[in-house]
Amino acid sequence: MSADTIQTDVVIIGAGPTGLFAAFQCGMLKLRCVLVDALDEIGGQCAALYPEKPIYDIPACPAIEGGQLIEQLDAQIRPFDVPRLLGRRVTTLSGHRGDFTLGTDRGDTLKARAVILAVGAGAFGPNRPPLDDLAAYEATGGVQYYVRRRADFTDKTLVIAGGGDSALDWALSLRDVAKKIYLVHRRDKFRAAPESLSQLEEAVARGEIEKVVPYQLKALHGEGGQLSGVEVATLAGESRVLEADHLLAFFGLATDLGPLAQWGMDQIRSTVPVTPSTCETSLPGVFAIGDVATYPGKLKLILQGFSEAAMAAHAIYPIVNPEQALHFEYSTSQGVPGSK
Repeated sequence: MSADTIQTDVVIIGAGPTGLFAAFQCGMLKLRCVLVDALDEIGGQCAALYPEKPIYDIPACPAIEGGQLIEQLDAQIRPFDVPRLLGRRVTTLSGHRGDFTLGTDRGDTLKARAVILAVGAGAFGPNRPPLDDLAAYEATGGVQYYVRRRADFTDKTLVIAGGGDSALDWALSLRDVAKKIYLVHRRDKFRAAPESLSQLEEAVARGEIEKVVPYQLKALHGEGGQLSGVEVATLAGESRVLEADHLLAFFGLATDLGPLAQWGMDQIRSTVPVTPSTCETSLPGVFAIGDVATYPGKLKLILQGFSEAAMAAHAIYPIVNPEQALHFEYSTSQGVPGSK
C-alpha cells in the first residue's frame, strides 16, 4: 500500500499474534481498524524468528507452529478486509482521545479515534556474542540467531549456546534432524519450563544432546567465514573445540520501543503500564496489549495477549460510539459481521 491518508476507528501498531487478534476483536465489534508493522510481513516474532517452532499453550491446539498460528489468525480476520501498512514504523502521534493523527516513516497519515500498541518488545535484534570475525561467519550462515527452517540443519553438527527457553526448545526440536547437538551454557542450570528441563535430561541420557557445561563461547574456528569449530572455555581457563557446521546463539533480544517511547506514556524499562481492566495506558485513548503491556500479575503468554486484545477493543467501543451502548453477544449468537 502506498503512502496515503487513511481515516479509521483504530490504528493497531504491530501485526504479531496479539495485533492480528485485536483486529479480529475490532471487526467483531464493527470497529474499522488498520494494521501497521515495521516488518515486511505479518506475524511479528512468530514469523520472523520461529515459524517452525511449536507453541504448546494456545487453547485447543496441543501444538501449533508459529507460522501456522499466524496463518490461522490471518484467515480469521479475512472477512473484515483489514488494511495493512507493512514495512513502516509509526513515528509521530498527535491529538487526543477520540481524535488522533499518526504519521509513518513512509509518509502515511492515519486519523483514528484510538490506538492499540501490540508491538511486543518493540523493534528487536539478537544479542550477539563478543567473538572475533563474527560478521564473516554471520554472512555465510555459520552463526545464526533464528531458525526459519528446521530442514536447513539436517545432518549438521550444531553448537547451541544459551540457557533459556529458546536454546532448550531448539535443541529439543532439532535433535531429530541434526547429526550432533552440543548445548553450551555457563552453568549446569537452565532457565526453562519444567517440562523442557525434563525432556532435556532424557535426551542427554539417550545421547541425543551433549551438554557442555560450565563453558562459555571463546572463539570461532574456520576459514573464509566457513565455520568448522567453536572454541569454548570455563572460567578456570580450560578450553575445548567443538566440531560445528553452525553456531546457534540464543542470548535474548535487544529491544527498543523507538519513537513510541517519546509519546509521553509512563514506561517501565521497555514496557508500558496499563489499567488491567481496559489495557489503557497513561495516555488516554492509547492502549497496550501483549508483551509491551505490564500490570501486577501480568503473564507474558500469547493467550494473555489475546485476552487483552478483547478487553482493549471493548474499552475502545464507547470512544468510537459514545452515544451507543454495546450489547455484548457471544460469537455463537452473532456470527461474524460482514466485511467492510
